[in-house]
Amino acid sequence: MRLLILCGLFCLGLVTSSSADEVDIQTVIDNQIDAFLSDDFATAFTYASPNIKRVFGNPERFGQMVRQGYPMVWRPQNVEYLSLNQINGRHVQTVMITDNTGTIHLLEYDMIDTPEGWLINGVQILRTPQIGA
Repeated sequence: MRLLILCGLFCLGLVTSSSADEVDIQTVIDNQIDAFLSDDFATAFTYASPNIKRVFGNPERFGQMVRQGYPMVWRPQNVEYLSLNQINGRHVQTVMITDNTGTIHLLEYDMIDTPEGWLINGVQILRTPQIGA
């Protein structure tokens, strides 16, 4: 009976941790998008992982990449969080973003847990299925 209770508590701890991780991850993404909406690339850059910071070097270059390569993230009309998955030990948050033209985009945010909290380690645009004729 003790083993069953311990297993239940352990599982409950995992669920709580996953739920907390999901909220924290979504908050980081929301905060970065809010910074993009204000053209505050310095703040947006703070949510990037050390690897992303090394690649782009400064907030201006990072902002230029986002404006050119991820306009739906820079100026979203709507953001909806879908699933949070663990893939090979990585946390991947799938997000559906509707841009200003009404086009829907699916993106995967690769997240890393650091001593400072969750950071965005990359974003991949997924192909969306074509609906209609």
